[in-house]
Amino acid sequence: MKIMSYLSGMPTVVVMGDVMLDLYLSGRVSRISPEAPVPVLHHMAERAVAGGAANVALNIAQLGGQARLVGLIGQDEGGARLTDVLRPLGLDHDLIASHDIETVTKTRVLAENHHQFLRIDRERFMALDKALCDTVLARLDAALEGAGILVLSDYDKGLLSDDMLPRVIALANARGVPVMVDPKRPDFAIYKGAQIIKPNLNELSTATGYDCHDIANRDLALKQISAQTGADILLTMSEKGMIYYPAAGGETIHMATSAREVFDVSGAGDTVMALFASVRASGAPIETAMHVANIAAGLVVAKVGTAVLEVAELDEALTQFSRHRNTSRPTQTEDDSNGEIMDLATAAARSAEWKRSGLRVGFTNGCFDLLHPGHVRILQAARSFCDKLIVGMNTDASVQRLKGPTRPVQQQDARACVMAAMTGVDGVVLFDEETPLNLIKAIVPDVLVKGADYEIKDIVGADFVLANKGKVERVPLKEGHSTTSLIARSNLPTPGEATS
Repeated sequence: MKIMSYLSGMPTVVVMGDVMLDLYLSGRVSRISPEAPVPVLHHMAERAVAGGAANVALNIAQLGGQARLVGLIGQDEGGARLTDVLRPLGLDHDLIASHDIETVTKTRVLAENHHQFLRIDRERFMALDKALCDTVLARLDAALEGAGILVLSDYDKGLLSDDMLPRVIALANARGVPVMVDPKRPDFAIYKGAQIIKPNLNELSTATGYDCHDIANRDLALKQISAQTGADILLTMSEKGMIYYPAAGGETIHMATSAREVFDVSGAGDTVMALFASVRASGAPIETAMHVANIAAGLVVAKVGTAVLEVAELDEALTQFSRHRNTSRPTQTEDDSNGEIMDLATAAARSAEWKRSGLRVGFTNGCFDLLHPGHVRILQAARSFCDKLIVGMNTDASVQRLKGPTRPVQQQDARACVMAAMTGVDGVVLFDEETPLNLIKAIVPDVLVKGADYEIKDIVGADFVLANKGKVERVPLKEGHSTTSLIARSNLPTPGEATS
């Protein structure tokens, strides 16, 4: 699928927020100053690019979408230079110059190996007077004519103040234009009325007081912020991918990251905002918007500094992903499962092959006797942490030793068939031992996933995975769901029991 198939004919995305000028000074360091113990940079090049809200709008426009930018700049050198940067790029923008502010300018000093060792920030934002606020709102009102979505890129630099934000959101809502916010405030209540809020893990942690790097805390935080604001939450989690939490209920969507090498995270959040908002504005499903934004973010973090994607590179990445997804599993027939039921040797070989291709391999295990929503939650979470998921499943004999002679309810072939048909499961391996340790050692997963009822010290294989530079993730259980309770509620006879 080409990016223009999503963006062609899409309604305009209006981007409003804090615009910035990003300067990159690069050179060669070969000696230490005799004046002080600091490196001496021999200046070789300088590059100026648009950052902040301007970067969001440029990402949309450069990929062929329709974008309008509304913002403030100072009547200063930085503002003039930012205008010069934007002029040849064809972006529809309305930057209002004011004496009351200094154009936000971030100067990054890079050594020749692109290592950033100094950043200089210049910004001065006074409170906006009523006349300037009214001017900005009037320009925004004009820009919203015929728009499909309003993106608020809030870097907390002054434009989207506590007084301005509610007026901006109310104006968009009055026009029927949905609002998507990239937040930087410690209190998300100010964004009430927006339809989507896109924090990262650190921002969500700050806003809620929870450590959202822990899965249980993260789920509590998502629920809290969504209830507080009434907004859906698109949570970006760096190497852990992204999550979409709908305020109105329904299934949470997990998506693994597509990044292969992280060089510089500057502007990655802007890229996610740009691609998600524009693809969503075109009418595409949420999953599609997440997929495109995820692929784009994976590309931009491999670049140096704030960067705008080119159509050709994003098209190539989308094509490669689609090709890999269509060829990574056996050809489907009417009776085939989505995943592959493997033996131990095949699972080890598949895992090694996937790793050589730069994919993250995940592993979880269980009896999975009668599949229920609790199992589904763990599988979805496990898939969000990796690119390929292998599920270890106890054989019938192993289940009997663990659960007693009346279990399992379903025989191992049936359980494996059902598991392999689950979306996101790439391989199912039956193991006869009481624990999957030998299987884990053969696969060497990058991520080991279990329910949060286990402490890491009690998770079989955790020490091995951690020693091999992998990660262990614990997923909160879905209350009220277990195979034992299902059997009890069903009043079904246990295997071997006579029926009347």
